[in-house]
Parts: sequence; C-alpha cells; structure tokens
Amino acid sequence: MKLAYLMTQSLDSPSGLGRFGPMARSLARRGHEVEVYALHPDIDTLADRDFEDQGVKVHYVAPMHVKKSGNTKSYYPNWKFAGLAAYATLRLATAVANSSAEIVHICKPHPMNGLAGIVMARLKHKRVFVDCDDYETGSSRFSGRWQKSMLSYFEKRIPLQAEMVTTNTHFMRGLLESWGVQPDRILYLPNGVEPTRFIRPNELRLQTLRQELKIEEKPVISFIGSLSLPSHPVDLLIQAFATLARRMSEPILLLVGGGEDLEHLRNMVLELGLEERVRFCGRVLPEEVVDYYAISDISIDPVHDDAAARGRSPLKLFESWACGAPFVTADVGDRRVLAGAPPAASLVRPGDPLELAETLVNLLSNPQERETLRRRGLERVENYYWDRLILQLERFYGV
Repeated sequence: MKLAYLMTQSLDSPSGLGRFGPMARSLARRGHEVEVYALHPDIDTLADRDFEDQGVKVHYVAPMHVKKSGNTKSYYPNWKFAGLAAYATLRLATAVANSSAEIVHICKPHPMNGLAGIVMARLKHKRVFVDCDDYETGSSRFSGRWQKSMLSYFEKRIPLQAEMVTTNTHFMRGLLESWGVQPDRILYLPNGVEPTRFIRPNELRLQTLRQELKIEEKPVISFIGSLSLPSHPVDLLIQAFATLARRMSEPILLLVGGGEDLEHLRNMVLELGLEERVRFCGRVLPEEVVDYYAISDISIDPVHDDAAARGRSPLKLFESWACGAPFVTADVGDRRVLAGAPPAASLVRPGDPLELAETLVNLLSNPQERETLRRRGLERVENYYWDRLILQLERFYGV
C-alpha cells in the first residue's frame, strides 16, 4: 500500500514526534510505502528538506504558519500569514498531485493540508482519511476572530469530506458525530510510544545532567512539553508548586520546553519567589527528552476541565510510563480510562492547585506509592506500543 501523510507541522513537533511520525514509521516497517509532506517552522535553516527516516520519505515543502526560534514561538502578521498559507496550500496540493500514493491521510483538519488533500485527491482518484488528534478550535491561540472562525469551519467540514476519520479521544469522537460524521467511519486510535525511543540512558549521562541543573540528591518534579497556556496550563502547576515549596524545602521543578508563554511564566516564578527552585530548561532535542524523564521523581500534566484538555490524549502519559516516571494528571477526558484499573497514574481534581500540591507532597513523601505507579505504568504502556496500535489502522485502511 502507498500512503501520503500531509502535515502542517514538522516531524519534531509534539504531534509529529508522538503520533504522525510513529504512524508512518510503523507502517513502513510493515512493508508499506509511506511519504510525509510537511511544513517546517524554520525551513530556511534546514540542510536537507528531502530525506528518509526509517523507511519513510520525508519532504518539507513550505514554511509553517508560525515561526519557532530557540525557545520561543512567534506569529506572523495577518498579511504575511495569508500569503504563507496560500503558498503552503499550493505546495501541499502539488505534492499530492505528483504522489503515487493510493491513500492521502490529512494530519489535523487544517485549511492548508485539508484543502490540498481533499481537492487533489479527488482529482487524482485517491482515498482520503483525516486524523483529528486535538480539538483545534478549543486549544489554539488566534490573533483575530477571523482565524478562529476559519479554523472552526474547516475543522468541522474536512472530516465530512473524508472516507474515514481517525481520532485519539472519545471527546473528539463525540464532536465528530455531532458534526455529522457517521460513527462507522470513525476509528478511535489512541496515542502511544515507540519503545526504542525511550530506552533509559546510562547513569553517567544522568549524573552529568543532574550536575548541570544543580539538582543532585533533590526530588524532581517535571513538566515536559510546550509552554503554551491555551493547551497546557503550566501556571496551574507553578501555583501548586508554590504551595508545595512552603511545606517541603528540597523539591525542584523542571519546566522542559519552549513556547510563546515562556516569559510570562518566568515572570510568574519571579513574582512568587521561586527562582531558586524552578529550572527553565528550554527546548531539548527529541533524543534528550528521555534524560529528563529519567531524572524525574514525578512527571505532571496539569489541566483544567475544558475542551482543550478533553480533546487531548496526553503524550506525557505514555512517555512517562515508558520511562518509568510516576505520572500525575487530572480526571478529565480519557485520562481515567487510559490509566486503567488499578490506575497507573495519580488523578486529581482539574484546575485545583491546592489538591495538586497535596498530591505531590504525598507522593514525594511516599516512595512505595511512586514505585507502584512506576511499575504499573511500565506494564500498562505495553498496550500502547505503536507496532500494536498500527494493526488497527491497517484494518481501517482495508489492508
């Protein structure tokens, strides 16, 4: 089978690393011909825009609609955004037209890849699938109401034009059905992990990292992800940590990642007097992420009970499990179902910094409970290896 994946992000974005890249590589390992046509947030710096990744042919065809540089993300003015969007749509459409793929899988129902995929696939008589791995309208940041309205329009209508739709949460499945997608055309396909990416590093490497961060012999709480408050309320975690810090003098909070709210969060830490207890580690290379999980006593996914959280299947959960890091999140969306019974994660009330702080204090004071969560996570994550999940997708494709 020949497939083309259309992405409006890069393969080192969260969805690229945790979902679309693993999908493509798993299919390639099973003998399928897979191409990825994607956008890049800093395309001018790429030494090679066309390469092969574990059997997958990757092509970066145009700039992304946002620009990432170092630890920050910036948005283009509306006039430039419109031009970039039109150019990206044209480039993705050209890629579909010239591809020999039988199936075009649109990764997120965005206007650029959605229009390119739907129109050109129909003209070239290709099958079209769409993956909805987030509630985009509820979790994105917009510079104007027109952008939100446009994204909402395409998010609701592109799935209706596809043969089949994949999604990773029951919340999104419900939304898709409310938008008119027939239930038998939807596959619930959760996120997962590629176990080879999460092999524990050697102790010397971890010791060096602890020394660089000045956290030797200290308990470590980590958030590893984007510092973007609409989808990841890291401010909630900082509030909880401020309460914890008044009760426990040793723990350190690591914030690993970059994003548009980095400076806001830095200022918040300063205002709370936590600058000696919080480390902003910035963006790290994908292969270094496992190091930060490995030095973490607790990994956290802070959430409110909102559409953004209900529509997300947190990659942190699966990655924490794979790395043996005890995981804490809130009882929102699919998280309780994913955690299983007995639970492989500690679930707190969403949006409550005091309860989150209390849970963290209890876990840090109870090594046996952390070990129980660690062991359960390592067992539970085996159900979410991509080489197993991909079998469902193959059947959905009709292979």
